[in-house]
Amino acid sequence: MKRYALLKTLVPVMRDSLVICNIGIPSQELFAIEDRDNHFYMLGSMGLCTSIALGLSLNTTKNVIALEGDGSMLMNLSTLATIGNRGPNNLFAVIIDNGSYGSTGDQASYTSAATSLAGIARAAGCERVVECDGDAAAKHLERALNEGQSTLIIAKVESGNEPVPVVPLHPVVLRERFRICVSH
Repeated sequence: MKRYALLKTLVPVMRDSLVICNIGIPSQELFAIEDRDNHFYMLGSMGLCTSIALGLSLNTTKNVIALEGDGSMLMNLSTLATIGNRGPNNLFAVIIDNGSYGSTGDQASYTSAATSLAGIARAAGCERVVECDGDAAAKHLERALNEGQSTLIIAKVESGNEPVPVVPLHPVVLRERFRICVSH
C-alpha cells in the first residue's frame, strides 16, 4: 500500500475532526481524494505539521488529527517530547512512514534503516503508540477517536507518489475556511 491508498482509507474516519496535512504531495493527494473545509493543507513549514496540530488541540475541544510524514517528523522530534509530556487527549497523529522524503524525489529517510519513530515516541513519553501496516491505520485511528485517547500511529507504507495536481486554492482561502471550522 502506498500513501495515496492509505489516505483514501483515512478520509471517512476523519470526517468530524480538524485535519492538518503534511506539506507537499501528501496535501495534494488528500485534496485530490476529497477536499473538505476541515482539512488544512500545509503549503510550507516542513517538520511542523504535528506541532501545528498539537497547538490547535490545546486550544479546542474538537479532535485534531495530524497527517505527518516520516521525513517531516524526523526534522522536529522535539514535538514527540512535548506530546509525551503535555499532549491532550484530543490529539491524534498518523505518521505515514514510507521510508523516504516523498515530495522531493523519494530519497531514503533514516526510517528506512535503523531509526524507529515508534521507539523514539515511546522514549519521549508518548503512552499510546501503534506501529502498523498502512492497511490497518484507519482501524487504529477510528478506535483511538472512539476511545478519546491521544494516539500516535506509525503507518508503514511503500514509497511512491500519486500523480495529482497542486492544491489550486490560495493560502488565504485555505486559512479562512479552516478557521471557520475551528470556531464552529
